[in-house]
Amino acid sequence: MGNTGGMRAGRLLSLLLLLQNRGRLTAAQLAAELEVSERTVYRDVESLGAAGIPIYADRGTGGGYRLLDGYRTRLTGLTGAEADSLFLAGLPEAAAELGLGAEMAAAHLKLLAALPEGLRERAERVRSRFHLDTTRWFGTTEPAPHLAPLATAVWEQHTLDLTYRRNDGQVVDRTIDPLGLVLKSGAWYFIARVHSSRPGTPYSSTGPRTFRAARIAHLADTGRVFERPAGFDLDTTWAASASQFQAGMRNLRTRVRLTPRGLALVRELSAPLTAADLPPPGTPADPDGRTTAVLHMESVYHAMVEFASYGPDIEVVEPTELRDRLGAYLRAAAERYGAPPGEPGENAPPGNPA
Repeated sequence: MGNTGGMRAGRLLSLLLLLQNRGRLTAAQLAAELEVSERTVYRDVESLGAAGIPIYADRGTGGGYRLLDGYRTRLTGLTGAEADSLFLAGLPEAAAELGLGAEMAAAHLKLLAALPEGLRERAERVRSRFHLDTTRWFGTTEPAPHLAPLATAVWEQHTLDLTYRRNDGQVVDRTIDPLGLVLKSGAWYFIARVHSSRPGTPYSSTGPRTFRAARIAHLADTGRVFERPAGFDLDTTWAASASQFQAGMRNLRTRVRLTPRGLALVRELSAPLTAADLPPPGTPADPDGRTTAVLHMESVYHAMVEFASYGPDIEVVEPTELRDRLGAYLRAAAERYGAPPGEPGENAPPGNPA
């Protein structure tokens, strides 16, 4: 019952702040903003009026509810959860995933109500003109069902027992101290200190490690509070982890020859680390008009798939394995498209060696 009363009190305040910030609103508009029925809005308006709030109903076309001109409430203090949500003010989807969506909406209203008239109008103008979308094109936000309790453990510094699915598919159990969360292109990662299973060694010697939140199979809060490592900085640790990850994903060195169009395609479509050693723009081409370049790839298979998309505008010089596999792949594709639709070619294209 106490929680229900607190929710209703928060809704009444939100209704009041909506009218204060936006002026006249209809019952339907208020219901949509508060995610309740119009009948609930009618009851809430009656409750506010009974409490002495000068709220009036304008009848007829274009009518709605409004506050007496000049009336302003000073009930704008932020709760702890609302203050916590402010760092996600431009990321409503992320706030919702962390369980802070309602708090962020309430904090936004309270901040607007506390601003002077001119600044409030400016803030609304910025909100209506700028939007931040962190999800990459043709991608979706990766589901992470254990994200909210993980975020709570990060905030409260609670040690967790995890069952985690590694990148190679192996499922392992870990005891960790979660130190921070990172949202990267629609996927949540967390950095944690891993407890060691060796006697006399409390933590893994590798230091804080990076995990992917979507790979948590099970999470249990131990209730034990840990001390954060002295000098730990989330931004610095994430930058180092991301750099190490990207370098590890580009450990195959290839030498290729590119036409001018192929050179442009690589600059436009390849990952920055793949094209890191391309000759700078303006470098003279070879006598045949092509350019010799070094490209860094994740594996022979990934290089074969990416280079195949460049068609005749790229030629692999080395490694020999990649040249042979790419040649076989493209010959099989040409044979398939040389046959009538639906009839298999003589040779099947090579698959993923993994």
